[in-house]
Amino acid sequence: MLLLGFFLGLAVGIGFWVWQQVQLSRYLGRLLQPLTSHSYKMGLLLIPGLRQEIAMVKQQRQDLQQSLQTYQDLLDFAPVGYLQVDEENQLLWCNRQAQEILYLQRWQPEQVRLLLELVRSYELDHLIEQTRDRQKPQTGEWVFHPSCDNAAEMPTIKSLALRASSLPLPNGQVGVFLENRQPLLDINQIRDRSFSDLAHELRTPLTSIRLVVETLQIRLEPPLNRWVNRLMQEVDRLINLVQSWLDLTQMEANPNMQLQAKAVELRSLIASVWETLEPLAGRQHLSLAYSGPENLWIKADEARIYQVFLNLLDNSIKYSLPCTSIRVETKILSTKDNDGASPILEINLIDSGVGFSEADLPHVFERFYRGDKARTHSPQDGNSIGAIVGNGLGLAIVEQILLAHGGSIKAMNHPETGGAWMQLQFHEVMANSLSQDYS
Repeated sequence: MLLLGFFLGLAVGIGFWVWQQVQLSRYLGRLLQPLTSHSYKMGLLLIPGLRQEIAMVKQQRQDLQQSLQTYQDLLDFAPVGYLQVDEENQLLWCNRQAQEILYLQRWQPEQVRLLLELVRSYELDHLIEQTRDRQKPQTGEWVFHPSCDNAAEMPTIKSLALRASSLPLPNGQVGVFLENRQPLLDINQIRDRSFSDLAHELRTPLTSIRLVVETLQIRLEPPLNRWVNRLMQEVDRLINLVQSWLDLTQMEANPNMQLQAKAVELRSLIASVWETLEPLAGRQHLSLAYSGPENLWIKADEARIYQVFLNLLDNSIKYSLPCTSIRVETKILSTKDNDGASPILEINLIDSGVGFSEADLPHVFERFYRGDKARTHSPQDGNSIGAIVGNGLGLAIVEQILLAHGGSIKAMNHPETGGAWMQLQFHEVMANSLSQDYS
């Protein structure tokens, strides 16, 4: 009975297999029916080539995967941070430097979480959204204040000055490169502190040397006294350099410096500065041409603004061609209206000198920057009548004074004269100036 059951099951299995083969044959027959014998043989001949193409595609895929892994390894060990988010701002990947900069200890490579949950930086989140919306690379700078789950570690975590450059990627993704600028700022602060300490230490010996030189000036007669006069000029230049550095350091450390603001009539102030510099201007037969309102009042610290125009006009005199004119043009760009817009006073100071080179223009307000030699020669007599020039700090001080007044300055080359073009803007314009200008 058991043997009968076995043979019966075997017969059923064989019958089922035979039925499957018949069905497969019919299916292949229908599939190959459109092909002629010739095309069938040609298809058989193409099979080796297809296999070779498939092998090549597989090899290319492996090469691409290897290249992708290489680039990812390079990014992982790069000295700048890099992170990538998807269309929903979920963090897909970041390298080691980004993890250190953003304190991403809680993130694991296999995790996909919202970036804002991991990094409490709304500036970074806004930069990413801006990049995705505009579909253009964006840059941004901000101070990042890291968060920490352990309250005991908070005092040891310092804020960082970050610079980010983002670029749009396919499928709504965004890549962001991060640069930690805090070490550079720390080095600059240490440098400034060291220079300031040195400047303080130099003031006393320089004052003592000047007193000795003054004594020698009285006791020596020509022609020996000309060497003492030359020494006095150099000592004064060093004293001006030290004082300029101290002034600039104080302004940068305290941008909102205490200003003795009062009403200042601009035309009279510029005339006073020109009167001080007129002996230098007369040697080159230079003249001053003023155009604009005659009774223009601004709210400013008179001594500081005097220093601004003393420096700018002194530079214009030194670098102007003989028998030319230095133009000072003033105008009010806007007045108070129903929207509450503040008036803007624009002052354009234009000379006919050699101007700035294109490479120098972005750096003319940096401290100690000395650009084109055509604009860095020594003054004609080594003395600039009290102006702070020749040490690479004058324009940096001018910029800081204007920033303290809520104004700005821009350096350009004038298209007509080819000389330097300094454009200043003030916002503290007095009401009586507006009434006269628009009467």
